[in-house]
Amino acid sequence: ETMPHETALIATIAAGLGLAFIFGLVATRLRLPPILGYLLAGVAVGPFTPGFVADQTLAAQLAEIGVMLLMFGVGLHFSIADLMAVRRIAVPGALVHSAAAAGLAAAVAHFWGWPWGTGLVFGLALSVASTVVLLRALEDRGILGSADGRIAVGWLIVEDLATVIALVLLPVLAGPLGAPPEATTALHAPGAADGNLLRTLVATLAKVAAFVVLMLVVGRRIVPWLLGRVAQMGSRELFTLAVLATAFGIAVGAAALFGVSFALGAFFAGVVVSESDFSHEAATNALPFQDAFAVLFFVSVGMLFDPAILVEQPLEVLAVVGIIIIGKAIPAVALVLAFRYPLHTALMIAAGLAQIGEFSFILATLGTSLGLLSADAQSLIVAGALLSITLNPVVFALVAPTERWLRRPRGNAPSWADRLERAAGELAELPACVDEAQLHGHTVVLGSGRVGAPVADELARHGIPYIIVEQSRERVEELRKQGLPVIYGDATRPEILAAAHLERARLVIDATPDAYQGRAILALVRRVNPDAEIYVRTHSDAEREFLETHGARTALVAERELAVSLTRLALQSYGVEHDMAKVAERQVKGRAKQQA
Repeated sequence: ETMPHETALIATIAAGLGLAFIFGLVATRLRLPPILGYLLAGVAVGPFTPGFVADQTLAAQLAEIGVMLLMFGVGLHFSIADLMAVRRIAVPGALVHSAAAAGLAAAVAHFWGWPWGTGLVFGLALSVASTVVLLRALEDRGILGSADGRIAVGWLIVEDLATVIALVLLPVLAGPLGAPPEATTALHAPGAADGNLLRTLVATLAKVAAFVVLMLVVGRRIVPWLLGRVAQMGSRELFTLAVLATAFGIAVGAAALFGVSFALGAFFAGVVVSESDFSHEAATNALPFQDAFAVLFFVSVGMLFDPAILVEQPLEVLAVVGIIIIGKAIPAVALVLAFRYPLHTALMIAAGLAQIGEFSFILATLGTSLGLLSADAQSLIVAGALLSITLNPVVFALVAPTERWLRRPRGNAPSWADRLERAAGELAELPACVDEAQLHGHTVVLGSGRVGAPVADELARHGIPYIIVEQSRERVEELRKQGLPVIYGDATRPEILAAAHLERARLVIDATPDAYQGRAILALVRRVNPDAEIYVRTHSDAEREFLETHGARTALVAERELAVSLTRLALQSYGVEHDMAKVAERQVKGRAKQQA
């Protein structure tokens, strides 16, 4: 069915948002990422399924707005500090991993008889994971702020930056990769047409460099100043308009003046806005627009998917899913272990990267418009995204049993984990500044992030002996330079806690956010030192009950402790006499009643 031209835009938006809401709701209820529902909504209104068919031309233009706002959001949340904190593993790890994954996919595509150029674009699309899906998965497991979470996010930032560069270079390299001349000419990529690829490549990179320098030198001063002046006027509408006008203005201006893509322009618009003191407010105000148009982008991608490919090419679909989940996992695990990180970190990062999403679709759309990807290739990419996003929670759930299996003793032979993990060297041993003979009745602090670091500082202030066990190599080196007693390693490993002299410790404070690690650490401490008091950080009342019934002296739920502190301050403000122990008990009971 088709709609009159005058109402096609309204019908496309209404059908896209309406079905995206319904399918997204179902996906969320099934504890799956809502992005899956948005893609299925696109399949429902696409030309390959019966019933209403949305206008694909209009959907593509709405998707372009969605891409710009998505990239603006990526730029807005781009953190140099987060990247620098894990740069030594994230930068080489992400680049080598992306190259390995893309190479594997290109080789498989060549085996199917596809040209190498097509295979390369196909491989790039399969190599980059979804930021949206990864952040959601880490947040759901409460490990976004953990050492593993920080590495995964830093890794993905590098992948995103590499993809941004690929989006810039792809139109220029389209000709040598096998794109038809009419496609490259239409997209202002004359490298294929005039034969002088090197000149075109240099000219393109020079334009991009000029744009980046202009944004980082001039934009970083003008845009924050402009937003500050608008914010002083006190009008929320004007501030929102200023943010959106900046995003779209820079994106369109960059395309017109420098010949770079809308996506790259929008990304750097986000980067310069993030430099402003009003970046948080800008993100909050732009978020509804970003969400709405990003949803329409995913719907438009779903419209390109032909479900028949699942029946007509099942082996190809299985191969794509295998590349995304297994083909990307193996090099990820190998790279993380090669950098002397623990097995648990390697498995968590591999699980986080075992899916594809928004950047894959942006690359696929560009590849199709350049004539490098066929409709079948695009459908395979969307099928891979649909299935990998659906299976991602299962992949995360397999991390713990896989690690247990790899750590299982094999008679007299060492376990697979012992063979795979490389020794961390002197960082896994107590620094020379610590007198091991005096370590009796000390505290072992597990984790030195926002929770563990202040605890260790206070112990030092009161002269209480302590040892920190930290899983971030960069953080350990930083603390060692400060002369602090810190050991690098995974606290679920007996030899790591043995180096901290757990058997002689009086107190263990587990400030790590990972629930699986929390349980493993508790069991290990109980086995090695049953008399030690254990205080644990956790994220749910159910987990708190489990930990306290299995030997933890106290398990603290972060949100509940915040509620208790706020209640105490409120009662103090009114001069009300109170017993905080009873207040905390009432709040626990109230929370349990709500959950029931």
